[in-house]
Amino acid sequence: MVTFVDIFDESLKRTGEELCGDKVKIFKTDEKATIVLSDGLGSGVKANILATLTTEIISTMLKADIPLREVIDTAINTLPICKIRKIAYATFTIIEINQKTNDFKVINFDNPPIFLVKDGRIQFPKVRIMEILNRKISITEGHLDRGDFLAAISDGVLHAGMGITLNFGWGWDDIANYIEGLLITHSISARNIVHEIMSKTHSLYKGNISDDATTVGVYVRRRNGLILFSGPPKDEKMDEYYVEKLLTFDGRRVVCGGTTGNIIATHLGEVVETLIPTMTKDVPPIGRLSEVDLLTEGIITLSKCIEYLKESNAESTHLPFVIDGAVMLAKELLKADYIHFLVGLKVNRYYQNPLLPRNISIRKNVILELADILREKHKEVKIEYC
Repeated sequence: MVTFVDIFDESLKRTGEELCGDKVKIFKTDEKATIVLSDGLGSGVKANILATLTTEIISTMLKADIPLREVIDTAINTLPICKIRKIAYATFTIIEINQKTNDFKVINFDNPPIFLVKDGRIQFPKVRIMEILNRKISITEGHLDRGDFLAAISDGVLHAGMGITLNFGWGWDDIANYIEGLLITHSISARNIVHEIMSKTHSLYKGNISDDATTVGVYVRRRNGLILFSGPPKDEKMDEYYVEKLLTFDGRRVVCGGTTGNIIATHLGEVVETLIPTMTKDVPPIGRLSEVDLLTEGIITLSKCIEYLKESNAESTHLPFVIDGAVMLAKELLKADYIHFLVGLKVNRYYQNPLLPRNISIRKNVILELADILREKHKEVKIEYC
């Protein structure tokens, strides 16, 4: 079973401030997923600059494969020390997860301890201390199995409710118990768990946030795959090959394009059923085939889907409340972790832009734009031309 490292973060900025003093940077390669959370001292613009500087230094150096000790040394050496409170102007947590083995390492500099849940129970992994530039760095290592949850927070979550609803704030133990309860009672995804933690944080503050608060969570689950076939193959002799590739894909199957849909219908010995109630003034109706999860029209629907994703910042909860092919397509794409595009290169003369070279179709450019949006949301995307 292929697992997926699902990552999500959410922040609350201090009431009255335009910028959040916490910053999260997430980046993935085929080998590793890396998260950097930094908490700038204070709040507002100054804290935001310090946190942003910290995450950028760390992430840039890690991307360049600079040894971890050197990265930490540089980050600490760069951060000024508050002369009054004798603490760094920004703290940080680094989480590295091997995408092949799901082994993880957490490097923590003055942020609250991480939360690790295995088999529904909070764990207390061993922590070793390393000193760099006379500053203590805590390091935790372990392995994540399917169903495990790992989270890092900033002080604003730990201290939520202090002097308002709770004398001493929410506290690490109560947060741990709350997370355990979420894993039992809620549908599981990193987004859902993190959102519930931050909703509780907001509630404890009674809406008057006195410190920037951030949670970033990692949940290991089954990878949700999707294949999207759009446009007939350039060589008609290859139609059967790519139809089989679609129909044997382990995951959701989406087809965009009338001609492509008819090729698959012929293979299945079926006729595409058009669902007229899904038609709107901007988007053609969807169709139905037995082995396909979603069948839509091509270029118009794909282009409208891009428009919806941009307007909603690619958040499924912000998509329009309409039932049309473009919204359905957007929801399918946002649910997926891995999207495999099969893009036929047979030129449709009705969708050819005269300002472009004849070997570049509008379909190809639409798919490329869509892929860029999905990659920005940390989706794994593969484009195969046929």
